[in-house]
Amino acid sequence: MKMKLRSFFGFFDWLQFVDWRRVKVKPFVSNSGAFRLQQSIDYSVQMPLNVFQDKDGLPRIVLTDPNGSSAEVLLYGGQIVSWKNQRKEELLFMSSKAKWKQHKAIRGGISACFARFGEVGSVEQHGMTGNRMWSLDRDPSPLPPIDNHSSVDLIFKSTGVDLKKPHSFELRLRISLSAGKLILIPRVRNTDNKPFSFAFSLCNYLSVSDISEVRIEGLETLDYFDNLVNRSRFTEQADAITFDGETDRVYLSSPNKIAIIDHEKKRTFVLQKNALPDAVVWNPWNKKAKALPDLGDDDYKMMLCVNSAAIDVPILLKPCEEWKGYQELSTVSSSYCSGQLDPRRVLYGFH
Repeated sequence: MKMKLRSFFGFFDWLQFVDWRRVKVKPFVSNSGAFRLQQSIDYSVQMPLNVFQDKDGLPRIVLTDPNGSSAEVLLYGGQIVSWKNQRKEELLFMSSKAKWKQHKAIRGGISACFARFGEVGSVEQHGMTGNRMWSLDRDPSPLPPIDNHSSVDLIFKSTGVDLKKPHSFELRLRISLSAGKLILIPRVRNTDNKPFSFAFSLCNYLSVSDISEVRIEGLETLDYFDNLVNRSRFTEQADAITFDGETDRVYLSSPNKIAIIDHEKKRTFVLQKNALPDAVVWNPWNKKAKALPDLGDDDYKMMLCVNSAAIDVPILLKPCEEWKGYQELSTVSSSYCSGQLDPRRVLYGFH
């Protein structure tokens, strides 16, 4: 298939309507550090995206960093399905039974979860954005580009079938990769003529060596809802979160920086966030893992979900208003047991 792309936006138009089952797309490389809408440049030549059809027939975008790190993003679900460091080590967990099919959410990676609240605060629809096809965003402004980052901007627009009581909205997501960092900037705009409220979460499936050897610093002394006890409210008493059974909690008003320490891998994930005050911590453990059809029986040992979220207090948007969040994931080498790095220093600014 040969075609001329007259402009960068022409490429976007073509990309949204192409039949992905019948076309092969030559890989390209994109770096947002050079992306300036104000410049008059033929982006079809200088700034094409690295997009291809994977073996499962899904359009996939690959972001790369000169130091060797990479990230892979599906347009289906707007989901990050891989994030590798410069040593090509996978940092995200993906289920061994992940269902790589359209109309099915894929368990693993990082995904944006949008849930609309009804008038009395009940969630009416959850996770609609995880099993729909997203598009490349042709107008990512007013967010400025991030220098020296490889980025892609995605957009999801609501349709009448998405909600029981439809509200028109747009969900945008910028995904940026640099050496040692993966940044997500979600935005939700109310394009309706009436206000609505919603909850939002960035669901992060992190790859760990052994869940029994992992601890989370930064959530101690916080109140949390325990979903295993009918959303009862408790106060965290432990010095750090450790795991010896199923965990499903929503920590309220959490700090903007959380450390997840993997002792065996001598690696610490640092999760920084803004406008996402809550933190969800989830691991299904053995019994629940066996009950989930898209999760391997032993997968729970190698995964941990620590999600940036706004759940307890709904986000309210008036017509034409926009909400913007921020999440940054990074890793640092650490060995808590040997004392080489105190994770509390990671939390409070030491790198």
